[in-house]
Amino acid sequence: MHPTKARELLLDMFSAATAAVSAGKCLPPFLPEPPKGRTLVIGAGKGAAAMAKAVEDHWQGDLSGLVVTRYGHGTDCRRIEVVEAAHPVPDEAGRRAAGRIMDMVRGLTEDDLVLCLISGGGSALLALPAEGITLEQKQAVNKALLKSGATISEMNCVRKHFSAIKGGRLALACAPARVVTLLISDVPGDDPGVIASGPTLPDPTTCADALAILRKYRIEVPENMERHLTSGAGETPKPDEPRFARNTHHVIATAQQALEAAAAVAQAAGVTPHILSDEMEGEARDVGMVHAALARQVALRGQPFDKPCVIISGGETTVTVRGKGRGGRNAEFLLSLAATLNGQPGVHAIACDTDGIDGSEDNAGAVYQPDSIARSEELGLRARAMLDNNDGYGFFSALGDLVVTGPTRTNVNDFRAMLIV
Repeated sequence: MHPTKARELLLDMFSAATAAVSAGKCLPPFLPEPPKGRTLVIGAGKGAAAMAKAVEDHWQGDLSGLVVTRYGHGTDCRRIEVVEAAHPVPDEAGRRAAGRIMDMVRGLTEDDLVLCLISGGGSALLALPAEGITLEQKQAVNKALLKSGATISEMNCVRKHFSAIKGGRLALACAPARVVTLLISDVPGDDPGVIASGPTLPDPTTCADALAILRKYRIEVPENMERHLTSGAGETPKPDEPRFARNTHHVIATAQQALEAAAAVAQAAGVTPHILSDEMEGEARDVGMVHAALARQVALRGQPFDKPCVIISGGETTVTVRGKGRGGRNAEFLLSLAATLNGQPGVHAIACDTDGIDGSEDNAGAVYQPDSIARSEELGLRARAMLDNNDGYGFFSALGDLVVTGPTRTNVNDFRAMLIV
């Protein structure tokens, strides 16, 4: 297969993956019947604005509300207010929006319906610190967690216990109204209580769990935050809380759906797809090395798959930041893959974040081709050195191989595909 055709196929697969998990496609079948009373729409996440628009386009009856999304991820809504705030580190706009949502849901009746729209990114966007904790303190802990290599489940466990809205607290504020939560999953395993730190879902984790995670990653917190955990003041509502009884939730879009859509594109192009996993975790550079070893085995020995084929995976890797370069986890994965393959003929790859933003950069990810290393060396770039500096963005930018889509307004996390021909 010509390199240009290989690149086009990988890009088409990524486009199909994001389209398959768009709010407009996935949300309408899950809308509940209108209630006797009011319908209030609230929510948070990178897909929250698109989800709100899908509700407006398909809802029969009155509704109002507010959702908060990342800067640049908004869309036009007529009846539901859209507020933009910072991600991945929360800001004052997110704190104000979270406070307004909590004020909105107070005083509802059992005849009212709260439709809560949740997608990845909601943890940072719903930033309402617990009593006695400042936004600046939460920002500092958030930054430390992001650099630590902690998994998304671990980060969200900590976030829940320093929050006044996460870990089910928003649902309790809505009582006695019925809460229906619709979720686009960005977490491996699709646990609804982990997505955006589960603001409307009961939380089985504890303050002791949160403290253990901080200890594990050697993250020191101020005395008031430590006391908040050790005293139990930060405890979250548990599954046996009766105010959750009338509530329901539906995970409407997942990484597996995105991977299957991409696989169908490959199949139609005459390339056999193999989905490796939809919930891969671990250090991005380590996952890149393992993927490279698998690609090489296929390329050289026809094991465990025959050529031509495409190997697809999803999930959420992590990056322990040690350098000063630019680059999200998908660029890091791909740079590690490139350095390990070192020009292995016949292997092409793509790695992108389905939200269109890899980390905090302006690209979704990047593509790798068999000549990537040779072209980089002509420019005086050394893949291993740039990997050590966490500079995947710089590497693929220099090659002209970044994938820039802009915000997709959905988010089921990482998308990776290796084409072996």
